[in-house]
Amino acid sequence: MQRSLKSITLALLAVAVLSWIPPGKKKKKFIDPANMDQSIRPGDNFYLYANGNWIKQNPVPASKTRWGSFDELREENSRRLRVLLEDASANPGRNALSQKIGDFYASGMDSAALERSGYQPIKEDLDRIAGIRNVDGLLDEMAYERIHGLSSPLVSIFVAPDRKNVSQYIPQLGQGGISLPDRDYYLKNDARSSAIRQAYHVHLNHMFALIGKSPAEAAADADAVFRIEKSLARAQMSRVEMRDPYKVYNKFAWKDLSAKTPDIDWRSLAEKMQIAHADSLIVSNPGYWKSVDLLLTGVSLEDWKAYLQWHLLRGAAPWMSNAFVEEDFAFNKVLSGQKEQTPRWQRLSGLIDQDLGDLLGQLYVEKYFPPAAKQRMTDLVNNLQATFSERINRVDWMSDETKQRAVEKLQAFLKKICYPDKWRDYAAVTIRRDQLLGNIRSCAVYAFNENVGQLGKPVDRTRWTMTPPTINAYYNPSNNEIVFPAGILQFPFFDFEADDAVNYGGIGAVIGHEMTHGFDDNGRQFAADGNLKDWWTKADADKFKSRADEVVGQYNGFAVLDTLHVNGRLTLGENLADLGGLSIAYEAFTKTKQFKEGAKIDGFTPQQRFFLNWAQVWRSNTVPQTAAQLILTDPHSPGEYRCNGPISNIDAWYEAFHIKEGDKLFKPADKRTRIW
Repeated sequence: MQRSLKSITLALLAVAVLSWIPPGKKKKKFIDPANMDQSIRPGDNFYLYANGNWIKQNPVPASKTRWGSFDELREENSRRLRVLLEDASANPGRNALSQKIGDFYASGMDSAALERSGYQPIKEDLDRIAGIRNVDGLLDEMAYERIHGLSSPLVSIFVAPDRKNVSQYIPQLGQGGISLPDRDYYLKNDARSSAIRQAYHVHLNHMFALIGKSPAEAAADADAVFRIEKSLARAQMSRVEMRDPYKVYNKFAWKDLSAKTPDIDWRSLAEKMQIAHADSLIVSNPGYWKSVDLLLTGVSLEDWKAYLQWHLLRGAAPWMSNAFVEEDFAFNKVLSGQKEQTPRWQRLSGLIDQDLGDLLGQLYVEKYFPPAAKQRMTDLVNNLQATFSERINRVDWMSDETKQRAVEKLQAFLKKICYPDKWRDYAAVTIRRDQLLGNIRSCAVYAFNENVGQLGKPVDRTRWTMTPPTINAYYNPSNNEIVFPAGILQFPFFDFEADDAVNYGGIGAVIGHEMTHGFDDNGRQFAADGNLKDWWTKADADKFKSRADEVVGQYNGFAVLDTLHVNGRLTLGENLADLGGLSIAYEAFTKTKQFKEGAKIDGFTPQQRFFLNWAQVWRSNTVPQTAAQLILTDPHSPGEYRCNGPISNIDAWYEAFHIKEGDKLFKPADKRTRIW
């Protein structure tokens, strides 16, 4: 949810749902006027009206790049997660559930052992790369890395359902190969991009020096890495292009793809990566692989070796001795603006949640999560689904034919709430208390084998792609599913003690957001069964696009940092989901007893409390470097515009706060975008 209700995972534990007020304890104030700046007119900047004092009083801590509602939750979660991990580490052998995560945590906290090992954990890999003799050896190395838990920078084939036949798994091949966060960092010539490129060159030199390269060797290798990555960046599609599900769906027989890349025998390479039971694959960007093929012979073998060594080094650096950790962070400071390194225990908690999430998730559910929260969430999801169905049937721009199909898709949603019914079995993962990188690789091997092992089997729709402790949610179009991990059920999203206005303005908008993703510019192109196919009449599709273009224009107008504006096309899906989700949640809220009675709490009407909690969700401060990076890479708008953008299109907000013509956020009724 922070920056994402869909994709960006924040590993947080939901503990507030267990809250209990002891005798004499002060009751929670869910809408606190002390956090507001009521000197600002709500119609001029509702985000600052609702959050202005909080923003002034909560600068970004030195070890963070932003600080907001999500980050406060992350900190609280980290402390509780630390308790679980330290308990598991201190009591090895207590039970099979905690043994692996305890040993994993211990291996990462033993800084003295990591310091002694230097870069020895990757020396054998570096030597193997140095021994490559030809292009075939180069490709073999990429396959080797893929199946042995290393970060293969180019050939990262994976298995997923065929988007046009979701009952079958198929190998898929994406673009990649670069180290900077986006292709534009290599291609743009503005001062910010140029400064980052210069710092990247310095970083490459320093990293190569740490593995014993001479200054001349390090400089040559750094230049080689950058030249290759810049060529790969030129061949990549932009993030906006990659949002088109048809443009990135290019199905090839192995021999047909090999015909486009004479130096790559794709079937042979796939078999080396244990992908042997498929006659075809889906390629997101065929042109990218034509460029890669030309580079394989157009770039010297020595340069390619430097490139592979760099990516091996880059992946391992955060988990080796302090010199590597510090140099890795030194460049991250330039990219993100973070001033101090995140504590080791906190970095490890995120790593373990990522790699052994179902083990940690089981401990979390057992200790922190009440069954009543799952039932309450199920009820809310059903309420929002019914309201959305009513809204679809009332829209005035869509034909009855398309409405019927839209409702069918909505009713077909697979709803996953709080945690999976079946936990992953990590028996194949080997964890040792003295091998941090070995543990990371063992988890990666497990994940790879589990993924490619799906080929030829029925598609498993029960899988989750977020862990139970995660504070986030997502919609998966190929599964036509909405997923709400347990971690989302804490304030400001949800609290058992909160009034309905707060919960509907928080978790209600989250639920509506994920449902709307099924009908945003991307999700609407997938049918009720999850297949990528057109179920719209042309006239209805054209009307939808016209309304979506209004949202693009609105967000393009938001300035974030000096000359940087929100990219309305890149963020369109999330902006549509915010608008739809908030609209659906508000209508569902109007059915509650609180709304109908209309009593004020702490001086605010139910309607006002609904929108004020929506604003609280998005409050944050962000350092300029991270803000600039997110404009290029994040499909979500900054928090201020996630707050202000949707409300300016919702009539109920105007009524709740008496917004009038002349207020800066005011839009005439006939100019407000209405879709769902």
